[in-house]
Amino acid sequence: MKPILTLLTLVAVLMTACGDKNQESIQDLVSNGSLEDIRAKKKELADDQRMLEHDIAALDSVIGAKSGNKKLPLVTTIEASVQNFAHYIELQGGVSTKQNVLIYPEVPGRLLRVHVKEGQRVSKGQLLGTIDNGGLSSQLQQMKTQLALAKTTFERQERLWTQKIGTEIQYLQSKATYESQENSVNQLQSQLNKYTINAPFSGIIDDVIKDQGNVVAPGGQGSEVFRIVNLSNMYIEVNVPESYIADITEGKDVKVYFPALNETIKSKVRQTGNFINPNNRSFTVQVAVPNASGRIKPNLTAKVQINDYRNEQAILIPQSIISENAAGEQYAFVVSKANAENIATASKSIITTGKTQGDFVEVLSGIGSGQQIIQEGARSVKDGQQVKILM
Repeated sequence: MKPILTLLTLVAVLMTACGDKNQESIQDLVSNGSLEDIRAKKKELADDQRMLEHDIAALDSVIGAKSGNKKLPLVTTIEASVQNFAHYIELQGGVSTKQNVLIYPEVPGRLLRVHVKEGQRVSKGQLLGTIDNGGLSSQLQQMKTQLALAKTTFERQERLWTQKIGTEIQYLQSKATYESQENSVNQLQSQLNKYTINAPFSGIIDDVIKDQGNVVAPGGQGSEVFRIVNLSNMYIEVNVPESYIADITEGKDVKVYFPALNETIKSKVRQTGNFINPNNRSFTVQVAVPNASGRIKPNLTAKVQINDYRNEQAILIPQSIISENAAGEQYAFVVSKANAENIATASKSIITTGKTQGDFVEVLSGIGSGQQIIQEGARSVKDGQQVKILM
């Protein structure tokens, strides 16, 4: 034991002496050295640090072996395995629908009858309200009677003309009378149609704004009679940074979370914009919102996660077990195959990391499938040190 202590004492003296000189050298370099020299010195010190850590770990192992000390660091391990890894970017948006409209009357008059109520589902073309037409329907009925007479007269005159009975002028006059009467009826019918308010598309009556008996008139704000919303054709539009333009395309998987409903749905990217906004360097992405339950409403806040990257052969490890050395390299500790007493040797493995999702990070190089990685106790282990694995 005495020779080892003498050796450690000698190392300590030499390190102290070298440290004093090294400190003077670093201070001189900081004061007068160039940037290249400073960076070179940093790299040199980082290399020295790695060597010292390795040497100290080796000395610890020898000291432990010679002193009979079996109090090894206790660690737990996880096995690196290939997994399907999907990375998502998270954005925020609101639910919209292109079929959310206010319905205005086309003609002035008294709202004679409201045929629907709030919350009612309606089909495209369904009658919503009727406006007093001031007797136009009676006029139309009279004109239809006159049209029927004109049609009968024309058909009779046409048969006679076919048999060469009567004059051509009588035939032409009856034809002109019939066609003129028909055009008049069609025009009045078209005008009369404006006194009914119909649904422009299938949806839900969100609001009946004017009550039965109110006087309505076409115009701007304040003239609305109904609001109709289609809750089955909704979407969310979000702004995505331009750096993702090659990764986010039509058909990509999307997860949408609605905090107010505590509900998550799965969807797809329905459309991507073709224009980069110069103000925020982003492009728009439209996500379809399935709404079979009808619980999702326009303007509802949503958190949108869009898949931008996928690796079916990824190795994922917890972020908590990754450390970084003085050179800026990331590393984790792996262990050799344990002996019968679950004792193994820890080795520092420099790794290259990729995407991060939640508490896990993708390892691109440095750790292979099947290797045992130290999880608990990783911060207290040194390169080359023996450890005891807890089962």
